[in-house]
Amino acid sequence: MSYYFNTTLNEDFEKVIDRVTEELKKEGFGILTEINVNETLKKKLDINFRRYHILGACNPPYAHQALEVEDKIGTMLPCNVIVQKKDDGTVEVAAVNPLASMQAVENEKLGKVAEDITEKLKNVINKLT
Repeated sequence: MSYYFNTTLNEDFEKVIDRVTEELKKEGFGILTEINVNETLKKKLDINFRRYHILGACNPPYAHQALEVEDKIGTMLPCNVIVQKKDDGTVEVAAVNPLASMQAVENEKLGKVAEDITEKLKNVINKLT
């Protein structure tokens, strides 16, 4: 089982971020954090890195359900979605696969939450193409 789902688009980087944000919203997610990796690496290490953003997406009802049955699950929240510019000029979007990441947690009560969130994130990726 892969730890992520992805797609590649031939679109403007900023437009892709807007589309990803909108598709996440349609699936009940909000963006809690946005990390501009290339800007951070330039500032902290003076390294030029490709455009790479990490969006920390959260679906509050499902996050609440997960926290109710596993109090340490916050270590795996929010669900990260990356948007990165590839060398060929395309933009890749990849989302974490919650089913894969939650295999490490031995709590059967998380199964349905992980399945539902996995489907929602797959929907986001599929709707981008």
